[in-house]
Amino acid sequence: MLVKSSMKILIIQPKMGIGDMVIYLPYIHAISKKYKKSVSVLVKDSSKAKGLLAEDNHIDEIIHLEKDMDGMKGVFKLSKELKKRSFDKIFIFNSSLRYNLIARLAGIKSMYQYPLFRSKDNIVLSAKVFTEDITNEVVSTEPNLIIKKRDNNLDRSFKHICLGISASGPTKRWNINNYIKLAEKINKRIKCKFYIAGGKNDIDLINKFKNSNVGKDSFSFEKMSIKETLQYISNCNLYIGNDTGWAHISVALKVKALTIFCDSPVAAYGSYSSKMVTVEPEGVVKGTTTHDTLGKDKIPFDKIYNQSIEMLN
Repeated sequence: MLVKSSMKILIIQPKMGIGDMVIYLPYIHAISKKYKKSVSVLVKDSSKAKGLLAEDNHIDEIIHLEKDMDGMKGVFKLSKELKKRSFDKIFIFNSSLRYNLIARLAGIKSMYQYPLFRSKDNIVLSAKVFTEDITNEVVSTEPNLIIKKRDNNLDRSFKHICLGISASGPTKRWNINNYIKLAEKINKRIKCKFYIAGGKNDIDLINKFKNSNVGKDSFSFEKMSIKETLQYISNCNLYIGNDTGWAHISVALKVKALTIFCDSPVAAYGSYSSKMVTVEPEGVVKGTTTHDTLGKDKIPFDKIYNQSIEMLN
């Protein structure tokens, strides 16, 4: 239970991605619960924190790390902005000396931070160890996106599948023709409704799916805000798709996710939630897919299909 108090807490989470934001949620929540106080978070706009955390009572304020506040040139501007808010405590999920200096210039007396100058880390393990040292409690890595869930009047005679066709780069994206073939094959066995998780930059892929035989009655997210998509994803039976923000949103909404890792670090981004099942390229030792694996053409179709049917049943 959160209580009213004058203490003001800031958490700095400077990573860019939606998935990153989701992965940090257990640790943000744990700090909020430790002090029984909602917290402010400093994040980049690309994390889509405002949409993701709009209904989360652990969050007091979302402060965007604007471009002119980034880098060494932004030190004084950011510290001035934070000083206005008179924070009492700051928790920095980053090893940069820059944020250490900003906290000092902002007059924040109680500071907790990752070890300075650490060059490499596992996003989940580092955050977990850091937070457990603060709370003196075991912190689960399972994220929880807090929303006021509605039914959306979905027809429960269908299985509802969110297809994550988008990705942050072409090497991380399973071919759209594979998704069309997969949806057609699943639909022959189980009556399904498909929700295409993609944005404006994915319009060509979205249209290709919609123009297929299986995609005629599909629903796509390209005109929706992140906040609007949460209701639809939360009511799905399964996510199938690339390692992208949509996969991480799904597991945080307690939706099972069959996540395809073609060219990103599965050890960090694919092992933190019991809701996530991962598929890696053929010929790669399980758990070793990472940047430069370049395996999008080696993803076993039959394995994706069989695992999809198993997870839907």
